[in-house]
This record gives sequence, C-alpha cells and structure tokens, in this order.
Amino acid sequence: MEVYFDNSATTQVLPEVAEQMMKIMCEDYGNPSSMHNKGLQAENYIRYARETMAKLLKVTEKELLFTSGGTESDNLAIMGAAYANARRGKHLITTQIEHPAVLQTMHHLEEQGFQVTYLPVNSFGVIRLEDLKRAMTPDTILVSIMHTNNEIGALEPIAEAGELIKKMNPFTLFHVDAVQGFGKAKIYPKRMHIDMLSISGHKIHGPKGVGLLYVGSNVKLQPILFGGGQQGNLRSGTENVPGAAGLAMAAELLYKNFDADIDYLYGLKKYFIEGLREMEGVRINGLLPDEPYGGGTAPHIVSVSFRGIRSEVLLHALEEKGIYVSAGSACSAKKPLPSATLKAIGLDKSLLESTLRFSFSILNTREEIDYTLKVLCDTMPVLRRYTRKA
Repeated sequence: MEVYFDNSATTQVLPEVAEQMMKIMCEDYGNPSSMHNKGLQAENYIRYARETMAKLLKVTEKELLFTSGGTESDNLAIMGAAYANARRGKHLITTQIEHPAVLQTMHHLEEQGFQVTYLPVNSFGVIRLEDLKRAMTPDTILVSIMHTNNEIGALEPIAEAGELIKKMNPFTLFHVDAVQGFGKAKIYPKRMHIDMLSISGHKIHGPKGVGLLYVGSNVKLQPILFGGGQQGNLRSGTENVPGAAGLAMAAELLYKNFDADIDYLYGLKKYFIEGLREMEGVRINGLLPDEPYGGGTAPHIVSVSFRGIRSEVLLHALEEKGIYVSAGSACSAKKPLPSATLKAIGLDKSLLESTLRFSFSILNTREEIDYTLKVLCDTMPVLRRYTRKA
C-alpha cells in the first residue's frame, strides 16, 4: 500500500485540474498580452481565474495578483509594502514561527535598516494579542502573521489581530500568509482587516509554480519584479495561464463541498490521534487543552514526537513501507537546523529531532491511517532497541 501523508508539502493535482491545464498548454496556448484570437483565449482564462478567486475571497478582481507561488507572494507583500511605506516608519512585526518565506524576507529587511519584532507564541503555537499590542509603535508600517502554522497546525487569531492593528493604527498594513490555511478555512480579507493575503496553488490540489496575492485597493506596494508591466505594473512577466486557471479550478472544486470535506479531515485527524494515544513514548504537539483530538487547530496537520527515535530514521523506515511523511517544513526539511516552531513552543530538546509531521487531504482514507498505525506499532520498538544499543 502507498500512503501519502505529506499534503502540507504538496498535494496531488485533481484530474479535472490537470485536464484543463493540458488543454490550455496544448490548444489554448496564446500569450494573454497578444492582440490576436489566441491571446484573447488566454486572457479569458486569466479573467476566469480572477473572477473565481475574487468571488471566493469576496474581493474585487483588480485586487488580485498571480505570482509564481507562496514564496513570491510573501516576498512581494512584505518587501513591496516595506519599501513603499518606509517614509512613514521602518518597524515591522511578525512571529517566531513563520514560514522561511516570511522570516528570511524579514531578515533581509533588517539588513536594509528596518527593525523587526518577532512575537513569541505559547506552548500551543499561538500568539498573545497583548504581545502584539505592546509591540505596536507609531512607526509600525507592517504586521505579518501566518493564518495556519505549517508544522503543528496552530491557528492564529487573525481576525482579532486585524481588528487590534487597525484600532491602534489604521495605516499599519496587515499581511497574512494563508498558504496552509486557504482551502482549510474560509478566509475573507475585508471582513478580517487583512490588507494582503498569500495563497499557493499546490497546497490545494492545484499546480506548482503559481500563487495568488490579494492586495487591498488602499495598499501602496513597490514592485520587486520589473519588465513588461503586466498586472498593473505590480508583477511584470507573462502570466502563467494554465497555472492561474488550475489554481482557480482547484479552489472552486474545494469550495463545492467545503464543510463536508473539512469535517472529513477532522474525522481523519481524530481517528489518527486516537490510535497514537495507545502507543508509548508518543507526544502530539500543539493540541489545545480542551480539544484533545485536534479541534481548534488545522484539520489536516498532526505533529508527533516519537521519544528515542530520530525523525529521519523513522521517516525512512515508514518510506520503506510505502508511507510518505515529513520531518518538518518542506522548504527547510533538508537542513540540519532544529525547527524554529518546535523550539518556540518549548518542546523538550530531546524531542526536537524526533518529530514527524503527518498531513492529510480529502483523498486520504481511514484504511491508510490503520495501515500507518500498524507500521508504527511494529517499527518503533525495533528502532528504539537499535537506538539504545547504538
């Protein structure tokens, strides 16, 4: 049996999405900037993508930019806003558990003379609003907080943070990295006081290499790419037509049975946690005290520490049985540094290198979970004996 439990890293493209993209690449392959009929066909696909995503987010089509993915969306939002608004101030706020696409961008801006405050989180990976309030200053021009943590599934109080930010300073911009959250929660930027929102196609059963950035009409951005002036001069470059259409179709399909699918994911998560609780030396990270089976966290992510077993060793042992999981963020999993998120929540040092992430999609089944639990039960005692002898 093959089991893919690494859906936070990437998802399988839905057949309908792949079929549409193939048609665009092989038949309707024009450049949307061209003035002939082939160009018009391509432009119609971009229009469909804008209309679809604007409807789902309840924003206007002009407020949407297509990018190469979540990383570019984060970079454009943060650097573009920082450079465009530097005359008003040079203070930025983010959290200690952001994706590298945000954290590394913040580090870069620090080298450019900006000051960055990194908010701590509690043991469940959630920021404290009082910390955000204390960090705000008259010079704060941007706050960037992720919607859903990609390693432990913590959900940040986005709507409350947005309201607080705008009450303290209506000119402070609020960016939200929703790469893990979009498709798992209904996110409406205008209702949540969000000025910029980042989305990625390959996290929602769409293609890799395409993302979306919502930019509120009141937001002043400086572009970070220069060229032909596409997308209102904010993101030059020929639009990725099959990618944009694929992202929009994947999102549209997800929203058709949204509530039922989210309930299904929470059911898988609860079922998996129930099985894990029967095992010795296992710790499940990020669960809220009054939600022992994952309620109040992302429906698709379970972070598990296996005492006495290195994560890399267990990951490959599972792989030998056809089970694919992750040792952390896919963008940093090959680096030897301990997870910043796990350190931020105060995880015991002995468990920092013994943690795996299991992440589900609507394509997964309980039978796959049963198989995974059995493999874990059979494998862990062997690996622990080997570790003790070593």
